[in-house]
Amino acid sequence: MSTIMIKVGGMKCEGCVGAVQERLSQVRGVRTAVVDLASGEANVQIEDGVTDIGKLVEAVKAAGYEATPGNV
Repeated sequence: MSTIMIKVGGMKCEGCVGAVQERLSQVRGVRTAVVDLASGEANVQIEDGVTDIGKLVEAVKAAGYEATPGNV
């Protein structure tokens, strides 16, 4: 397992946080997704070899927010 950090832009409230967490949680291979409004970060624990950062970034963008890969 690995933890990936993604910078998320455009979140304004806890509803935004919930939308991003929900979308990330739907990605195959995601174990946990914790999104923090104050820091604008999503920390996602994934199963190695099942998903990758590109799919996570796509999921955040599909939820309507900006996403930039952070620390891997």
